[in-house]
Amino acid sequence: MSDLAPLISIGLVQLLAVISPGPSFLITARTAVARSRLDGVKVAAGLAAGTVIWSAAALFGLNALFKLVPPLFVAMKIVGALFLLWVAFNIFRHAAEPLALETEGEGAGSPFWRGFWTQLANPKVAIFFGSIFVALLPRVVPLWMMLALIAIVSFNEFWWYSVVSLFFSSGPIRRTYLAAKKWLDRATGLFLGGLGLRLLWGARDTAL
Repeated sequence: MSDLAPLISIGLVQLLAVISPGPSFLITARTAVARSRLDGVKVAAGLAAGTVIWSAAALFGLNALFKLVPPLFVAMKIVGALFLLWVAFNIFRHAAEPLALETEGEGAGSPFWRGFWTQLANPKVAIFFGSIFVALLPRVVPLWMMLALIAIVSFNEFWWYSVVSLFFSSGPIRRTYLAAKKWLDRATGLFLGGLGLRLLWGARDTAL
């Protein structure tokens, strides 16, 4: 059961970050509104494919780096916790800002590749994965756990943005979500901020 704790924790943290609106949310919602729900699901599949690449790069790269330079692990845990605090602060600070859902320019091109390149073009995704992986994983991560994490974070991206695509084109559902956005973002910011502080304290104990 202890082996599953990091998987559950990372899956939950990443899901909260995914739910908080950003570029991926906007491109999925705009595509669903401007074209069709199916095209929105295709965007979700592209985002998930991009997540496979970023998460795999972060996991395998960090695992190799820590084997070469073991003392770097503690330093990276501190950096990861600080980055989570920065993410939490920005989510909370921008919680009241409205979403721009204009759909101009969403009518051409492959929706899958639009989602894929949107994800790959966002380096914050890689930094976020690196941060939560370092903060929540042991120093040496077995192969099965790395593969399970890649599957979990990619599936989170796909199912959430598929839900956005399927339901966001409905006016009442869209208005309900937008009305609750401020409180969802604030709750997410507080949760991630609390987690960042706990991880920062844990990194201090590791270094002692």
